[in-house]
Amino acid sequence: MRWISCIAIQASSTWNHDVNRITLYPMPGNEARALGIAQALSTRADVGLGACAVHHFPDGESLAQIQPPEPGAQAVLVCTLNQPDAKTVPLLMAAATLRDLGAASVGLVAPYLAYMRQDKRFLPGQAISAQVYARWLSAHFDWLLTVDPHLHRIRALPQIYTLRSRVLRAAPRMAAWIAANVANPLIVGPDGESAQWAADVAGRAGAPMVVLEKTRLGDKDVRVAVPDLRRHAGRTPVLIDDIISSGRTLVAALERLREAGTPPPVCVAVHGLFAGDALAAIREAGAARVACTDTVDHPVENISLTVDLALDVLAMHVQRQDARALVPPDVAEGEAP
Repeated sequence: MRWISCIAIQASSTWNHDVNRITLYPMPGNEARALGIAQALSTRADVGLGACAVHHFPDGESLAQIQPPEPGAQAVLVCTLNQPDAKTVPLLMAAATLRDLGAASVGLVAPYLAYMRQDKRFLPGQAISAQVYARWLSAHFDWLLTVDPHLHRIRALPQIYTLRSRVLRAAPRMAAWIAANVANPLIVGPDGESAQWAADVAGRAGAPMVVLEKTRLGDKDVRVAVPDLRRHAGRTPVLIDDIISSGRTLVAALERLREAGTPPPVCVAVHGLFAGDALAAIREAGAARVACTDTVDHPVENISLTVDLALDVLAMHVQRQDARALVPPDVAEGEAP
């Protein structure tokens, strides 16, 4: 395994000296994400980047290797958890190794948090995956920072996670993107579960909102009903959801909106997973534009949350809710970073 030496990010003399050194360790594939967070933190804290490598043996086992932390360092693993089955074992090994090597604390920045949708036992004998995964992460980390987890029957992370947790809301950045890119928008929640995100974005964007009615018949079989939209004639529908996975909910909504004679809709989501042919299907169904935050890597228009994640990493360390008071005045909530 090869890695680069620990990188010290050029820091300002104005950083908060009450915060011990923060070392970010990107799991493979998260290097750019960790670097962006470190650069955003550099004027507020003593921050560096450590290296993490994962070797995969021919028999399918994995071996994680971590650059040892400095004495007293607060270690933060950065790993967005799409495609979680391949990532979770190396991630837990890395966390345990950091603790073995003397890290003062081990936090996790997981912009996308996996396994939140299986939040009940739908059929006899099924695992409640959200609870199982929460136990695993809680046993290995001191704290968790994530972006808009899929909360439905589980109303808040502390119901299943026993570590400290913090949730970053993407709505301010999404609303700002809509204000800058869509004239005369109509915010549309494609189903009842999306209403919480759609309402937040609509309120911040100062736009009207409607929610469609969805019936799911299978993983890729969805039916959607559209209400009377005549009073919103001429407005551009902006479909808001937390996750685009198979994309079938959005496809069904796009088809119904096209039948209703609306302008070509725009799709905006927090987490763009785009499983299989999801993106092609969404575009074929009539989406004029598709944008997602950068919680996972994706091929569509990007809404950056890097500055917000950096501020919340700092908040987890200084144990205060007003960490945004430490941010430069030109970086305000809802503005593009």
